[in-house]
Amino acid sequence: MIASVRRACAIISCFTSDEPVMGNAEIAEKLGLSRSTTHHLITTLCNEGVLMRDADRKYRLGWKLLEWNNSVMFQQEFYNRAMPLVKELTNRFKGTAHIGMFDQGDVVFVLRISSEDADSVPTYLGARKPAYCTSAGKALLAYNDAYLQETIDKGLSQQGPNTITDIRILKKDLGTVRQQGYSVSNNENDTCTYAIAAPIMSYSGETIASVNLVGPTGYMKSLHRRHIIQSVVNTAKAISRELGYIEVKSSDKEYSNKLKYS
Repeated sequence: MIASVRRACAIISCFTSDEPVMGNAEIAEKLGLSRSTTHHLITTLCNEGVLMRDADRKYRLGWKLLEWNNSVMFQQEFYNRAMPLVKELTNRFKGTAHIGMFDQGDVVFVLRISSEDADSVPTYLGARKPAYCTSAGKALLAYNDAYLQETIDKGLSQQGPNTITDIRILKKDLGTVRQQGYSVSNNENDTCTYAIAAPIMSYSGETIASVNLVGPTGYMKSLHRRHIIQSVVNTAKAISRELGYIEVKSSDKEYSNKLKYS
């Protein structure tokens, strides 16, 4: 399997600005592979859209690579735009901030920043947590029924002292998230922390990520809580605007009215 992946990557690398179109025999000779092996790999790459064959039975790079390139560019742009805004959040409060994205029932942390005096939080870049027991995950589930169903299908198991494992209670909690505009995780997973998160919207209005702030329960539930909630929500809104999301003006007052701090 690993050898096949390496050979497939080598085939893709054969195509350059000087040689944008190549035949099976040319590729095989260039890489020192048999023609049959090369043909098998090329056929697979064509089926996946990575390569395409023209009328002369020659091959060139396919549209799938352009699609991947756009995804990479978007992620880099997302990271560059979000970083200073999340950094500002950790400069203002004591804690660790994450940006999370949904993947197969989990929330994956794609950005992590801690304030200098933050208590240690057992998370890392690329870490996965079940979406239903994290603030970042619940901020995603509340606005996407498909995400929620996928999460429920995997099962809700106890991850911490206060994990919600009852589907009806979880749905009620997510309804509250939609009403408030933010989510809370109160010692619901294995990090033994309290966290507040808000959804990040794309230019099309789709919830694509979430931002949270995680810290010790005592600190997060102190007099700072009201300000933390507002700051997390404002950070999520600021990132959304950077991604091209335009909030309907008439909803501003409604959104503020829904935001509760109790």
